[in-house]
Amino acid sequence: MLLKEIYKPVEKELVQIEDLLRDSLERSKRKSILKINNYMLVSPGKRLRPALVTLSSKAVSASHAPEAEKQLIKIATSIELIHMASLIHDDVIDHANLRHNKPTINTKFGEDISIALGDYLYSIAFQLVSACGNMDILDCISSAAKEMCEGELIQVCERDNIALLKKRYLLIIKKKTAALFAASCEAGAMVSGCPEEMRLSLRKYGLNFGIAFQIVDDCLDLIGKDLELGKLAGADFKMGELTLPVLNLLSCSRDKKKVMSLLGQQNKYAFQEIRKRFIDSQAFLKTREDASLYLERSKKCLVGLEESCFKQSLSFLADYMENRITYDKC
Repeated sequence: MLLKEIYKPVEKELVQIEDLLRDSLERSKRKSILKINNYMLVSPGKRLRPALVTLSSKAVSASHAPEAEKQLIKIATSIELIHMASLIHDDVIDHANLRHNKPTINTKFGEDISIALGDYLYSIAFQLVSACGNMDILDCISSAAKEMCEGELIQVCERDNIALLKKRYLLIIKKKTAALFAASCEAGAMVSGCPEEMRLSLRKYGLNFGIAFQIVDDCLDLIGKDLELGKLAGADFKMGELTLPVLNLLSCSRDKKKVMSLLGQQNKYAFQEIRKRFIDSQAFLKTREDASLYLERSKKCLVGLEESCFKQSLSFLADYMENRITYDKC
C-alpha cells in the first residue's frame, strides 16, 4: 500500500499542515532566507511525523472543536520543522552530499548556513508550539528534542567503536529517532484530551514504530540503491557508525576478524564487501526479524483503541515499514 492511500483519512489535515509549513517559511522579508527556505520545500519528505500526529489524534477523537483543530495543525507542523532541522544538522555532521536526490543544504549553501538554518527551524517550531498555550504539549515536544540531541551526541561519540553493544545501539536510536515519533503520537493524543491510558498507548506505538523505522533505515543504508534512497548508500559505514545490521553481521559471521578489518577500512571496496556479506548471511534475516518485532509491538499498542479508519492507517503504516526492508537477489 502506498503512503498516499494510508494518509487518506487525514488528507485534508496534511494539506493544512503543508500550507502552514510553507507560510511559516515564507514570512521572512529577507530574499536570501526565502531562497534557502524555498529550496527546502522543493523536495518534501514523506511527512510521516505530521501524519502520525493527526492519525493519533483522530484515532482517539475523530472530531475536534475548531480551536483544537488549529492546535493540531500547529503541533504537527512544528514536529515536521524539528525533523527538518535535525536532518540539516545530521547532514553537516555526516558530511552528506545528497538528500531526496538533490544536493543537501550544506552542499548547496555551506555548513555555516546549514547550522544557522537548523537553529532557525527549531525556533519557528517552538514558536508554533508555544502559540498553542499548552504546557504539557510543549514539555512533550521539547523533551523529545532534548532526547534527539542526546542521541546524536552519543552516536558521534561511539563512532568507530567496534565493541558497541546492541543495547547501546538501541539507546541511541530510541533517543535520536524514536523519541520524536513517540512525541508525535503522544502530542496528537493530547490535543484530543483523551484518557491517559490511550495517550500512553499511542506513545508506546510511536516509540516502537520509531525504533523499527531506524532499524529499517540502517538496513537500507547498507543494501539500498542510491536513487531509491534519495542519497548515497553507505553513509553510516563511511562515518564509522556501527548500526544493527553490522552488529548482526558481526554476531553471525564465522570470520569476525575479517569483518572487523573491513569495518576499519571505510573505503568503497570494504563497503561493497560488507554489503555482500550481510545480504548473503543470516544477519539480513535477523535484522528483518528485529524490525518486525518492534513493528508487532507497535501494532499491539493499538488494541485498546476503537476501530476506525485512523486506527487502521496506523496499523497499515507498520505494515508499510515492514515491506520496505526487502532485497531482491536476482
